[in-house]
Amino acid sequence: MRRLFPAPVPAHEAEDRPWEPLELADAYAYPAGADAAGADAAGRQAGAWLRANMVASLDGAAHLGGRSEPLSGPADKRVFGVLRALADVVVVGAETVRREGYRPARRRPEFAGRREAAGQPPAPAIAVVSASLELDFSLPLFTEARVPTIVLTGEAAPPDRVAAARGAGAEVVVAGRGPGVDPSRVKPELAARGHTRLLCEGGPRLLGQLAAAGVLDELCLTTAPRLALGGAARVLDGPEPTDPQEVELTDLLAESGFLFARYRRL
Repeated sequence: MRRLFPAPVPAHEAEDRPWEPLELADAYAYPAGADAAGADAAGRQAGAWLRANMVASLDGAAHLGGRSEPLSGPADKRVFGVLRALADVVVVGAETVRREGYRPARRRPEFAGRREAAGQPPAPAIAVVSASLELDFSLPLFTEARVPTIVLTGEAAPPDRVAAARGAGAEVVVAGRGPGVDPSRVKPELAARGHTRLLCEGGPRLLGQLAAAGVLDELCLTTAPRLALGGAARVLDGPEPTDPQEVELTDLLAESGFLFARYRRL
């Protein structure tokens, strides 16, 4: 791993070597305002920061055969793990949970002290966005989570599925007036529960909805040196705006042909 932008300071960031997890954690630290521990509800909501982490092929595909894993590599997996270790909660769409076989986030011993100092539990919670709640609540994601899995849904969600989610130990959060979730309510609902460092891992449709609602603060994009072809969605799949949303590049790292970019919404 080496830093391409901005100019590497300290000098070791210019070295082409795998970075240690805590070095990556410093490179991907949340903004200071996202640390709202001890703040009241309004302060937590104001300080909440929603970042997304996605991988794409060189020709723009967000997945291959319905899964992102074939596009990934060792360096991308290290970044993936570090971003999870920094987050309070990982937000993900129901279809991605089904396709990728999601499990509870694991505790990372090397981050134990850092998380404790930040007032975080040993591992982040997983928050699943689902309108229908057609999820298998017998899976370890719900029954074996160290921190209860959160299910974000709408007021019109099927009552029997809501009961099934709660029976499996999940925390059900209503974040929409209809059957689905209002993307503008994701951040405040999670922040109200103390989760101010938010990480979204997709899928593309959920990310597109969050971006269209203007609540996506940062995109961490891995570009893989691979061509996927096919008709896979882009990393954000949503309604076309009148004008493109402006972002700025804040960081660019590289390893083994993979590029790791951070973009912040202006």
